[in-house]
Amino acid sequence: MPLDLLPGVTGVLVLADGTVFQGAGHGHIGSAVGEVCFNTAMTGYQEILTDPSYMAQIIAFTFPHVGNVGINLDDIEQVSGAAETAARGAIFRDAPTPAANWRSVGDFDGWLKRRGVVALSGIDTRALTKAIRERGMPRGVVAHHASGYFDLPDLIAQAKAWNGIDGVDLAKEASCSQEFGWDEGLWSWPEGYGSEQRENYHVVLVDYGVKRNILRALAAIGARVTTVPADTSAADILARKPNGVVLSNGPGDPAATALYAGPEIRALALSGTPLMGICLGHQMLALAMGAKTVKMEQGHHGANHPVQDLVTGKVEIVSMNHGFVVARDGLPDTLEETHVSLFDGSNAGLALKGRPVFSVQHHPEASPGPTDSLPTFQRFAEMMEQAKDR
Repeated sequence: MPLDLLPGVTGVLVLADGTVFQGAGHGHIGSAVGEVCFNTAMTGYQEILTDPSYMAQIIAFTFPHVGNVGINLDDIEQVSGAAETAARGAIFRDAPTPAANWRSVGDFDGWLKRRGVVALSGIDTRALTKAIRERGMPRGVVAHHASGYFDLPDLIAQAKAWNGIDGVDLAKEASCSQEFGWDEGLWSWPEGYGSEQRENYHVVLVDYGVKRNILRALAAIGARVTTVPADTSAADILARKPNGVVLSNGPGDPAATALYAGPEIRALALSGTPLMGICLGHQMLALAMGAKTVKMEQGHHGANHPVQDLVTGKVEIVSMNHGFVVARDGLPDTLEETHVSLFDGSNAGLALKGRPVFSVQHHPEASPGPTDSLPTFQRFAEMMEQAKDR
């Protein structure tokens, strides 16, 4: 049925409770259903929209202006998989602006269209953010049609019928299908991304939806990285005799992925091989060792999150992107809490007592501080160096 919309409306966001936001559509013509969250970062929209951790989500950007740096081939975080293994939709306050940056190779709107991302601008993103803060991340449908015709009851029904992310293993879809190597290092001026030839360590990374910059950061500490699929067994990984193992970030409910990954992670953690977990990898390490995870009301999504290292007392400004968190209550005695969020006091890091095993909830490969958390990778390198000497 046609809707009584404002003149010129070509896009809508419809929530499962019947709330409708209307504005201008961008990117892909069509509709996408997902969990609606907000991201507070002021920069990095291309990295955010290609982060596999956002799979099955629609991202509302709280910063009003996007598009001015265009798009390029370097700021894509996905390593493998189709565009569907990242954000499904995007919401902006203002329409994307024309590109005006020396690194740009194309316009943002055209890139959204090619990736199949449905986008919407012109809505009150502050009102949407406030609603998420008060009532949690809703199920929603973002739709874009040049005709301005939308069947609102049908879109509401789609949002209500979608089961959401709870209890869903998305990591296997976001993971690589076969192993691959990596030698690209971190970006530096004026060379850009270069090849790292040092092979001080061999690191096996278990891919639950890894970001490119994690692989780059590992290469930058002198690691030869072998990336393996999410369902790779501990026996297979340890047979490669790595100096260290990394559990990557990724999408979905960690408890669902841990049903098959948990026993393998526990075996890795108890093997004596240095191990580091990041984001989803952090959560699944906790689950493997007997802790619990819970769904958050609004999640942590942004590049301005203060986290305190309880061991050193240092406060880092970090990038976070997660909708589940490790429950602080009931942590097993074998786990030591090492980091906490200064926003809400939630857990942000763990260490396994007596073992070279640790994990962080935030993204140490990101640069919002700008490089507050990069020493996390150096800590991992020191663990691998110490293990060599034993």
